[in-house]
Amino acid sequence: MFILESYGGAFFNSRMASAATSEEDLQNSIDKAAKKAQETQKQIDASQNVLQKTQVEISTTQQLINKTETDISRKEAEIKSLGNRIELNKKILSEYIKELYVDGVEDPFMQIALSGQGLNELAEQSDQLLSVKDKIIKILQEIDDSKNKVEQVKSELEDKKDEHEKILTVHKSEQVEIKEDIQQAEATLAELNAKINKLKGELSSLLGSNVSFDNVMEAADFASKATGVRKDFILGMLVVESGLGKFTGGCTADKSNMSKYRLGIFKDICSELKYDWKKKKVSCPPSSYKGTGGAMGVAQFMPDTWLGYKSIVSSLTGHKPPDPWNLTDGVVAMAKKLANGGASSKTKSGECKAAKLYLSGTTSSKYDWYCTRVAYWSKNYEDKLN
Repeated sequence: MFILESYGGAFFNSRMASAATSEEDLQNSIDKAAKKAQETQKQIDASQNVLQKTQVEISTTQQLINKTETDISRKEAEIKSLGNRIELNKKILSEYIKELYVDGVEDPFMQIALSGQGLNELAEQSDQLLSVKDKIIKILQEIDDSKNKVEQVKSELEDKKDEHEKILTVHKSEQVEIKEDIQQAEATLAELNAKINKLKGELSSLLGSNVSFDNVMEAADFASKATGVRKDFILGMLVVESGLGKFTGGCTADKSNMSKYRLGIFKDICSELKYDWKKKKVSCPPSSYKGTGGAMGVAQFMPDTWLGYKSIVSSLTGHKPPDPWNLTDGVVAMAKKLANGGASSKTKSGECKAAKLYLSGTTSSKYDWYCTRVAYWSKNYEDKLN
């Protein structure tokens, strides 16, 4: 947490303005890239679904074309068969006609009369020839009608095939476009993932180590049992104070603008813990108001504040000496300070009072916004676990 010079020993949280700006900027970039990557993946999934449907439509349309081609082939065979029947009946009719006009006599009835047959026989034979002729002509007409109908069906099938082929062309064009969109989206996703990994690497380098959320949950559970403060409230405070351990400091002590008094205490803490004080990271000075950095670990305790809790933290965690950069020690220190401020009552008013004391050392109503923020994250800290 930060201390405003005008408040002397009052506590001010790093989140009041913009603590560890470089850390937050990196994390914000990671969050934005991750959100964009998530949106891009959704686009890819949606495009894959559309592509799958398009491929089904292409397959269905191709099957319809194949079936239509088969039907056309059958109709062509049927037309050919009808054509053959027509030709056959034409030959039959031709033979009957030849019988009517034999030996070059133009009038077949005269030919029959000259044969010496009786009138009744002549009439009967003529009727038979004419009847056969009419039947053949009727058959030819029926076959021709059937052929015309089959040809009409074939024409309709060819039109339908043309329509299916046009639809198939459209679907294949859509398929190509969708595949190109997917390829572009996948390339974008790959770039975003590479960017995220790079940013995470920069953040890890800045923080010195990665914080396991499972370990954060375990530390909060331990601190809750040790101090009587609600676990969810502790986690809400951790989100606001250090992003569940992500923003523990991006500056070295010489860049923090902490006072000589605090710097001296800081050096002693580092010496006892065998840390190089020149390399150990603390919070950076705020950029939007006059004040100092120098807050340590997930709890963001200033060096002199840590001294006031060092003994109790050691008795609760068993760490001798306790370490403000140790996750469990830091969370227990936070929980103990909150308990001292009234959070152990587990009431809304008690937790609000404790949060404001943690932030500013006062219970002024002008810091109600901080209570609201912590209360929100106490219910929604899971969002920061992703």
